[in-house]
Amino acid sequence: MKLIKKYPKLHIWLAADGALMALFWLTRHNRAWMNALTTHVTEPLKRGIARFTYLVDFSVAEMIYITAILVGVLLVPCAIRALVESRHKWQTLYGMVLGAVCTALSIYAGLTLLWGVNYYADSFQEQSGIYAREASVEELEELTRIMAQGVIDTYDQVKRDENGLFAESREDIFAAAPTIYQHIYDEFPFLELTDRVPKALVFSEPFSMMDFTGFFFPFTGEANLNVHCPSLYLASTIVHELAHLRGIASEQECNFLAVVASTASDNPVYRYSGWLMGYVHAGNALYRADPEAWKAIRATIPEEVVLDLRNHSAYWAAYEGPINEAASNAYDSFLKGYGDEDGIQSYGTVVDMLITYYLD
Repeated sequence: MKLIKKYPKLHIWLAADGALMALFWLTRHNRAWMNALTTHVTEPLKRGIARFTYLVDFSVAEMIYITAILVGVLLVPCAIRALVESRHKWQTLYGMVLGAVCTALSIYAGLTLLWGVNYYADSFQEQSGIYAREASVEELEELTRIMAQGVIDTYDQVKRDENGLFAESREDIFAAAPTIYQHIYDEFPFLELTDRVPKALVFSEPFSMMDFTGFFFPFTGEANLNVHCPSLYLASTIVHELAHLRGIASEQECNFLAVVASTASDNPVYRYSGWLMGYVHAGNALYRADPEAWKAIRATIPEEVVLDLRNHSAYWAAYEGPINEAASNAYDSFLKGYGDEDGIQSYGTVVDMLITYYLD
């Protein structure tokens, strides 16, 4: 009781956070409420915020991360000094811990309101009628052949360096982003949205260390891309992040859209990146199901494409380690915490959706 009287505002703050989170967890399975919340509140709010954050070329999300880190570094010595000088150290420590808990809960509550609710609203599968379904090995082989043929048809339409590696300008890839989704609006009208050029992260390498090629930041409405890693998948990754901008929460559904929207565009760089993403997803699944069928299709892939894939794999192999693994596990747990059972480790859903789309 004494501590409550000493820190009344912090306890009110804690109670407000708790009430907000409790309300969400109690109502999250009410589909009508979640649809209404995303349609009329959170999505318009994020798009309204984005009108301001996209007035500048740099990533506001990145600036927020940097500022938070600097503030945290500065606060630690200040907190230690205040604790040392305090006459009532346990009370002071309690107030500090309570303040940190309230701050963390408020951030989490904001993330839940602006993004977590999307996991409980209608998914892309439900809105489009394109559902992941069980498929035979023969169907998986046919899908892999379709993806491979798309790669074969487009690999020589992109710029390459003296070593034969993919060498398209990142600036050109970013500049083309706002028009890519326009080619599938007739098929998926609920995806229609005015796109802007995504943000390139200045400090991209730390995100490579955490195994992130990009991320959508709901607090600023920005799609942010890692530009330190090879640009082979930059185009399709941009399309993936722009899917999040449309309120699609599932990583697998965004991967599906990355393939479909990229390959439907009239931009050869996006088409190549999309077909390649689809080929790798389908090929990985086929390799597990029928290695010999995979080898037969793999033999048809041009050497330039093989070099692209090897270069891409070599880059990411250099960042494998405890930081990479910890970040991936944390994000996987975050996704599953909101009911995304596939997380980021399984590619079954995206492959099954591609089979439905391309074969049915």
